[in-house]
Amino acid sequence: MSAEPPDPVQTGSPPREPGPPPGARSSHFVDLTPLRESPAFARLWFGNTLAGIGTFVTNTAVGLHIYDLTRSTFMVSLVAWFSLVPMIVAGLYGGAIADRFDRRTVALLASLVAWASTVSLALIAWAHVEAVWAFYVITTVNAVAATIASTTRQAITPRLLPAWLLPKAAALVGISGGLMVTVGPGVAGVLVARVGYAWTYTVDVLLFLAGFFGLWTLPRIRPEGGRTPAGGIRSVLDGLSHLRRAPNIRMSFVVDLIAMTFGQPMVLFPAVGAVLIGGGPVTAGLLLASFAVGGILSSLVSGQVTGLRWQGRAIRNAIVCYGLAITGFGVVLAWVTLGGHAVQSMDFADVNGPALLLAAVALAIAGGSDNISSIFRQTILQTAVPDHLRGRTQGVFTVVVTGGPRLGQMFAGTLATLTATWVPSLVGGILVVVLVWVTVARVPSFRDYDALDPRP
Repeated sequence: MSAEPPDPVQTGSPPREPGPPPGARSSHFVDLTPLRESPAFARLWFGNTLAGIGTFVTNTAVGLHIYDLTRSTFMVSLVAWFSLVPMIVAGLYGGAIADRFDRRTVALLASLVAWASTVSLALIAWAHVEAVWAFYVITTVNAVAATIASTTRQAITPRLLPAWLLPKAAALVGISGGLMVTVGPGVAGVLVARVGYAWTYTVDVLLFLAGFFGLWTLPRIRPEGGRTPAGGIRSVLDGLSHLRRAPNIRMSFVVDLIAMTFGQPMVLFPAVGAVLIGGGPVTAGLLLASFAVGGILSSLVSGQVTGLRWQGRAIRNAIVCYGLAITGFGVVLAWVTLGGHAVQSMDFADVNGPALLLAAVALAIAGGSDNISSIFRQTILQTAVPDHLRGRTQGVFTVVVTGGPRLGQMFAGTLATLTATWVPSLVGGILVVVLVWVTVARVPSFRDYDALDPRP
């Protein structure tokens, strides 16, 4: 009888058994092999999914709570703006911490702070505290801690799985993220309406505990590389210096930033529901859900996609498809506006059904394309970056995915104010297609990135 291979949860290193290389034939449906091969990854994935749903419950409830207290959309938007700079700092410095200390400990401590902030929200809700500044402070602390925890978890994953399973793991993470976005806000709306804010926050306090289980059962995971990086700002600068010598990693950030800056339509959804398609907040919610459902569906049928060898081209093609889908969304809005089909009603009974269906399909395609791009961008990060730099690189990735959508909101909101609601998506989608195609063509190493020979 042959000896069993070592369990990565005991060694803190990925298993080294050979596996199917990229390009091997596989099922059309999502591959669950990462969950079977690594019990540690399975526990981390399930725990993070439940905790993430709770996080979206709280994020949605906080917005509703602040609006109830102030009746101001601007005051609600300040939650994101107050936390932006601290999240960027946390992403960069948190990545440096993950490259210096035991990643399990870093993730646990950061998660503990995030959990304590959620407990604080529940306590002030139970105490009927109505000072809005308290919500800003607590949510900023939560965002900082959650950013450090997320950055560290992403740096842990490659230590639990062999490289050939990382794209499949990223597809599972796509399903997890889609569930968070679709289930969390819906649960929050029901809970707030039925049992109030205090119980809603308390539900997240309980769901958050699932995330601790996945982390607690991990071994110590110290960065590999045989050296301890310098502390403080020097460590952050070393990580940024590495990016200058890593054109493929750098390009994965650039193309995502292009897509998120010029192709981010979410800020338009309330106006679309109010004065274009009709249906008010229900329409806005359906449009957001369509994007998330597209991401989930693309992961569910990602079996063969995750085995692609030429991952740079896959990213380029996925983002080009994303840009075309956003352009299609803009075309629908232009048709409604210029063709005299606009519905200015908050009642969902008056909604322009054909326009809503076409817009939802376009956004579902965009969500699926964005998820496919994310699968390969995350895979490149986890396979081409040396382990001792993985935390800092993930930190920069966090800054991109945090800052990009906010830049996109500014672009879309400003352009819509200066022109019309349909212009940002139509123009922005075309810009995404052109800029990504031209940019990738100028960096052949990224265009020809080979999963069998990962290079940063």
